[in-house]
Amino acid sequence: MKLGFGLYSHMLNKEHYAFARQAGATHIIAHLTDYFYKGDKDGEADQPLGNIERGWGFTGKKNIWSFQQLLSLKQDMAEYDLKLEALENLDPGFWYDVLLDGPEREKQIENLKQLIRNMGMAGIPILGYNFSLAGVSGRIKGSFARGNAVAVGMEGPSKALDTPIPNGMVWNMVYDREVKKGDLKTISHKELIKRYKYFIAEMIPVAEEANVRLALHPDDPPMKEIRKQPRLGYQPDHYKNIMGYNKSPQHVMELCLGTLGEMVDGDIYEAVDFFSLNNKIGYIHCRNIRGKVPYYKETFVDEGDIDMHRIFKILKKNNFKGVLIPDHAPQMSCDAPWHAGMAYAMGYLKALLQIVHESNENS
Repeated sequence: MKLGFGLYSHMLNKEHYAFARQAGATHIIAHLTDYFYKGDKDGEADQPLGNIERGWGFTGKKNIWSFQQLLSLKQDMAEYDLKLEALENLDPGFWYDVLLDGPEREKQIENLKQLIRNMGMAGIPILGYNFSLAGVSGRIKGSFARGNAVAVGMEGPSKALDTPIPNGMVWNMVYDREVKKGDLKTISHKELIKRYKYFIAEMIPVAEEANVRLALHPDDPPMKEIRKQPRLGYQPDHYKNIMGYNKSPQHVMELCLGTLGEMVDGDIYEAVDFFSLNNKIGYIHCRNIRGKVPYYKETFVDEGDIDMHRIFKILKKNNFKGVLIPDHAPQMSCDAPWHAGMAYAMGYLKALLQIVHESNENS
């Protein structure tokens, strides 16, 4: 097993690479879809940073990330002895009609295939994605973790969970501000599964040729419906079935422990055992929680309901060799709250990894 950090696009720079390496990471999961804006009322991305344009809440992007962009990103990390393990999340501007079954679907599928080829040529082995219309919704921020550290969670049903998705938006981002007013029509779970099966059938053969694994993040929060739209799955068994839609080794999970822990039904330890035993994990988000949806709070990695030591022992038993990253670490009370929270989580995970490795060696 290897340890890494997930870095948002505004963090893909030498300062954060140095921090990651100093904290003990060897790998990076790059989020190229976090959007930044200067505070204009529309949220439009009018300030490019590096090779990536950003703008929270709005995506005007149509052009997929090029081979040269990806190669340059990988080479920049290599200067700090870091390996680019995965890209996490597709920009909604790349595939909104794949999700919505719209008129641009076929064109967007072909573009996504080229992105997979670009990743293969650049030597980036995993693409993490979330096949969701609504994305994340209903979470709040508060002093929920130990010592009143700031974290996120849910405190029951809310207006945010019930508000329909407006036309021109998918996955919490506006892709078209010129569409007619109104809300996205509610679809059935059967229809969502149909769209997903089409996506996988088209993408997996290209992923096999490019030697890139497609890693599906479970829906978070794991509820049957969000914003009047169905979720792909909200129990571990749902994702066991989904992995069965295509048995290719390139069809895997982006396994989020926090999301699994939030699920009302199912055994997280049995699920981790199943996915790791069957080689169905691309990489893992290590996040701890207390409670279940729609009432849960995120915690420090060592204080929640999930026994991380037990998780690591299962992964070691099943010879999981992939990357684990801290995820959503609570922010600590200091001048660098994100850095402190992530460094604490990384130190804990690194110690767990050493304990599990040594105990197996001596057994």
